[in-house]
Amino acid sequence: MTETVELRRRDYHVERPLLNQKQLEELGRWGPATGTPHWRTWLQCSHARARALLLQYLPVLAWLPQYPVREWLLGDLLSGLSVAIMQLPQGLAYALLAGLPPVFGLYSSFYPVFIYFLFGTSRHISVGTFAVMSVMVGSVTESLAPDEAFLQSPNSTVDEAARDAARVQLASTLSVLVGLFQVGLGLVHFGFVVTYLSEPLVRGYTTAAAVQVFVSQLKYVFGLHLRSSSGPLSLIYTVIEVCRKLPQSVIGTIVTAVVAGVVLVLVKLLNDKLQRYLPLPLPGELLMLIGATGISYGVGLKHRFGVDVVGNIPTGLAPPMAPSPQLFAKLVGNAFTIAVVGFAIAISLGKIFALRHGYRVDSNQELVALGLSNLVGGCFQCFPVSCSMSRSLVQESTGGNTQVAGAISSLFILIIILKLGELFQDLPKAVLAATIIVNLKGMLKQFADICSLWKANRVDLLIWLATFVATLLLNLDLGLAVAVVFSLLLLVVRMQLPHYSVLGQVPDTDIYRDMAEYLEAKEVPGVKVFRSSATMCFANAELYSDALKQRCGVDVDRLISRKKKLLRKQELKLKRLQKEKLQKETAVSMCTTTSIHVNTSDGDIDSNNVDGSKAKQASTESKLEDTAANGQEEAKAANPSTLKALGLPQPDFHSLILDMGALSFMDTVCLKSLKNIFRDFQEIEVEVYMAACHTPVVAQLEAGQFFDASITKQHLFASVHDAVIFALQHPRSNQVSPVLVTKL
Repeated sequence: MTETVELRRRDYHVERPLLNQKQLEELGRWGPATGTPHWRTWLQCSHARARALLLQYLPVLAWLPQYPVREWLLGDLLSGLSVAIMQLPQGLAYALLAGLPPVFGLYSSFYPVFIYFLFGTSRHISVGTFAVMSVMVGSVTESLAPDEAFLQSPNSTVDEAARDAARVQLASTLSVLVGLFQVGLGLVHFGFVVTYLSEPLVRGYTTAAAVQVFVSQLKYVFGLHLRSSSGPLSLIYTVIEVCRKLPQSVIGTIVTAVVAGVVLVLVKLLNDKLQRYLPLPLPGELLMLIGATGISYGVGLKHRFGVDVVGNIPTGLAPPMAPSPQLFAKLVGNAFTIAVVGFAIAISLGKIFALRHGYRVDSNQELVALGLSNLVGGCFQCFPVSCSMSRSLVQESTGGNTQVAGAISSLFILIIILKLGELFQDLPKAVLAATIIVNLKGMLKQFADICSLWKANRVDLLIWLATFVATLLLNLDLGLAVAVVFSLLLLVVRMQLPHYSVLGQVPDTDIYRDMAEYLEAKEVPGVKVFRSSATMCFANAELYSDALKQRCGVDVDRLISRKKKLLRKQELKLKRLQKEKLQKETAVSMCTTTSIHVNTSDGDIDSNNVDGSKAKQASTESKLEDTAANGQEEAKAANPSTLKALGLPQPDFHSLILDMGALSFMDTVCLKSLKNIFRDFQEIEVEVYMAACHTPVVAQLEAGQFFDASITKQHLFASVHDAVIFALQHPRSNQVSPVLVTKL
């Protein structure tokens, strides 16, 4: 009762004339939108435009002069140090994941980060090495430069120096190609390509990548030497080989990995518990690196227990190296996949932080920034990078406000590269593997999506599972392609299977809803209102027409077929009757006509015969015209073409209204289908109207010559309610127009 009173208080009343499309255009003074074409603005040159372009493509010039030093510098400094502390172990570990020596992970944590500081628009994401990107790079380097290709003949050992040099060349060339793709896509404003990677697809893909990363680290955890495997089912082959070689595991390596993993988990749990009281989280990875390196050096883990260590880490920066054009053809497919995945991860995180802190991220400029980071980094022997979820969260939570934090972290990494890198030569690889596996916790927790998507949206769950399975079985590049194709096909299927409904009026309102869902919604007598939940196009135009005829409760095609058969029989019967009547009248006239010719010449006789035949012909033609005219008048009087006159069942509605509010565009197949709908329902004496058409759809109707003498803009209405009122005021007459009678 209280809700009813409250609703009455909020009643509103609007009085306006009933509007069809033509009247609406006249009232609103509709006209085509005018504006300067985009290509003209691109060609304009001025000081203001040049400055705007400079600030657009070099955002640091826009925000750095306005940087509030007192308010933000301390937070960015602490945040940068915290991120650098995480960046160091992750850089070393993810280089191993990419199949490269650890020092190249440090390079990839310096150059790209500083380039993004200049060109990026997100204030909180931490660019650098990332597990998913590293494992994608690793699949490329291990497939194109496998260990088997560098075996030395005397003792069948791997020439690691030559192998690493080849893999570094591959990874840096791949990074250049990835950068070129990203910069090119950004410059042509192709940032929307990431919209085809839905959130369930990205989360399923990153979860499968996490499983790939986990499996790839098992050889370091158990101290095994495995064959390089790539391509479809490589994950299965790797797991089988690990299980087969488990008896060859190095006990010291397993113990090192387990201890390091347990310590890291305990530190992370402690950070979660003491988060309120600690100004900065405890640097578990850094402490583990320092402690493990000291223990390894003091105890001699490599010599005494056979634990594999990082080895030589050269100090100083490596000189730039040109990419190898000969490798472009081999790497182009993988480069495009990595470019799209890296951008998808970065823009997803960037938009999350932008919404949280109230600023805007330009997707096209993000493409350019990431592309330049990878392009410049590739020239300095870096592998492709993106942004890290864990480091980005740390950068935000420790007080980071801008990419100054990223610049500080890159400078800290530079100091390590120049002076401190060689101190980690005795760091066990098992510790780096444990660091990687522990940091996969966030991505592996995405398995919980299965339960949440089962409850929320099972179609999204299907996309998640298909992406996950395809990525596991077909590897990261083919898996992504299959996932995108599957999600697009699923989108097409969903477009072809929309929700069709017959609408009823909610009492005392101008609102129309599905009668199957709203019990109080009642069908307007004599009027059917039909709606589709998806746009109508070539893919579902026929399904739309079939669903419409089915929901109306009338077998339209059968009714039209029966009507045509009866009209054809009626027409044949009418012609037969007219012919018989004409024959009788001709016979009677010939019997009653007598010609008497006395003493005439042959010429007179011939003349009389000719005149007589002409008179008979004129008389016959006159009678035919009279008979036809009488037949038409009788047909008009009796209305023989109506369903009622033919004895056929009539529809229980006189008007059909198509709610076109869901239509966003109109193609030629849709136009033809709509014309057929108008024609078919007019054949069974039902008038068809359309309602709530958007202006672009109306423009496409006009361009496609949809309107003619029988279908005008008076059949289009501003809303469903307008169309219903008009249909009730103008029920279709059962009289057949003279044109139709003439045609029949």
